[in-house]
Amino acid sequence: MSTGKSIEAFTIRVYGLLIHDGQILLSRENIYGGVYLKFPGGGLEFGEGTLECLRREFQEECQLNIQVDEHFYTTEDFVPSAFSNRMQVMSIYYKVSCSDLSPLLHRSDREALNQHGDQELIWKSIDELNPNELNLPIDRLVAKKLLAE
Repeated sequence: MSTGKSIEAFTIRVYGLLIHDGQILLSRENIYGGVYLKFPGGGLEFGEGTLECLRREFQEECQLNIQVDEHFYTTEDFVPSAFSNRMQVMSIYYKVSCSDLSPLLHRSDREALNQHGDQELIWKSIDELNPNELNLPIDRLVAKKLLAE
C-alpha cells in the first residue's frame, strides 16, 4: 500500500541501551550543526548486519567492546528523517552490556560540540531519565518503553 509520500531513500539506524549501576549511557552529538541528546549508535553500512553495525558504532564512538544481549525495539511506524523529509528512518534498538567500561573512564569528552561529529558521552541515572530530554522522536518512545519496564 502506497502512502503517497515521495521518499528518496531509507536509512537504517542501530542503537544500544547500555545500562550500568542504574545509569544509562547517552551521547550528546553535533549532527550537521545541531546538538542532539540520543542513545549511542548510528547508521547501518551496506554489507553489514545490525549486530555488527552496533558493535562497530560502540567501538568507534565509545571505544567499547559490547555484547548485544537482546532486541528491545524496532520502529513500527513511518518515521521521516529529522534531517531530510524525503528519507525514511528505520531504527533498531538492542540492550547491550560491556564487561570493561574502563575506556570511558579515560575520555575527556567536555568538547564544545562545535563541529559535525563532535560528541560527548554522559551517564544518566535511569531514575532521572526524562524522555523529553532526548531529541529524536524514536529515542523518546524507546525511553518511555524502557522506563515502563
